[in-house]
Amino acid sequence: MRYTANGQAVTTFNVAVNRRAGGQEGERRDDTTWFRVVAWERLAETCAQYLQKGRAVLVEGRIVTRSWDGQDGQKHYAWELRADNVQFLGGRGESSGAAASPGLPVGADGEGDLEADDLPF
Repeated sequence: MRYTANGQAVTTFNVAVNRRAGGQEGERRDDTTWFRVVAWERLAETCAQYLQKGRAVLVEGRIVTRSWDGQDGQKHYAWELRADNVQFLGGRGESSGAAASPGLPVGADGEGDLEADDLPF
C-alpha cells in the first residue's frame, strides 16, 4: 500500500480467475485469467492488512481503462478492476496469519483519481 501526493491510500493486487473449459476432443483444461485490482482509501488499508498470496476473495467493482503513450511512441492500454467491495472468503485456517473473519465484506469509503505519477508504467 502507498499514499498518493494528496494523501489517499491506494493498493493494487492481482486476482486469478480460473475457468474449466472443455477442449475439442472432450478433454478438460483449466484457463486462468489475471485481473489487476485497485483499491482506494479504507478499502486499500484493509486489503493491505489482510490479503496475502493464495487468499480467496470476491471482488466487486468496475472496469477502468487506462491509456498512455509508451517510450516507443505507441499508445498502450491497460484494464483494471476498481474495487468497490472485497469479500474475504474461507476461514482463518485456510490462509496463514489472516485475521479477517470469514465472509467479511469491506466497502470502499472514498474514491480518488490516479495521477500520471501514480501509474506504475
